[in-house]
Amino acid sequence: MSADLPSNTRKVVLITGAAIRLGAATARLLHQRGWNIIVHCRQSREKADELAAELQVLRDDSCHVLQADLAKDDDIAWLAQESRHIWGRVDALINNASSFYPTPIDSITSADWDDLFSSNARAPLFLAQALAPELKKRRGAIVNMIDIHAERPLKNHTVYCMAKAGHAMLTASLAKELAPEVRVNGVAPGAILWPSSGNVSEEHQAKVLSDIPLQCLGTPDDIARTIAFLLEDAPYITGQIIAVDGGRSL
Repeated sequence: MSADLPSNTRKVVLITGAAIRLGAATARLLHQRGWNIIVHCRQSREKADELAAELQVLRDDSCHVLQADLAKDDDIAWLAQESRHIWGRVDALINNASSFYPTPIDSITSADWDDLFSSNARAPLFLAQALAPELKKRRGAIVNMIDIHAERPLKNHTVYCMAKAGHAMLTASLAKELAPEVRVNGVAPGAILWPSSGNVSEEHQAKVLSDIPLQCLGTPDDIARTIAFLLEDAPYITGQIIAVDGGRSL
């Protein structure tokens, strides 16, 4: 895709939770490839604005920040509407935003359930619903950020794993329902970045690495390049979830 095109003719991607980590890496790579980027954030507005400023320096009128709480129906509707209005189009949706934390069985609360299912299953569904007419018009695509633990549960993370399993089924279901105009796929990262809480012991890190056939962590760019492949170079792929995990799920 040419970055020299007028801004209102470039393809547009909405990336939820794009201010930091995997979302930010994906935004940078797709921007480099000529996409206009809508950076969604909930709480990380400062980081989102920093990313947008960085990308705007590289190409004017190519990045916009929208702040919304994906746990609220009105915010989801607003986010979809505003995304369409910025450049008059949306060609792709990347459902990246995700809550992640342990929920041991003896301490699970309904608030945990609501939060983890909201970000990991409910919001991707209703945002896809809101943008489906536009994506069909553009013959666009959806990429959902799943997790290898949607199939291989992570101890003490029952609610999160259930939500991601739902997100995986959403990917397959929407691939059927939105075809042939819209392709829907997923990416399931393995060990890419340690949790932002920083409380992962060296012993646990070593154990994780020992379970990975390639014997190393992946990088955010590994995820970003896979997403770019699904958006740009895979016109005959839909309903698939690609594990980017160094073989950990084997």
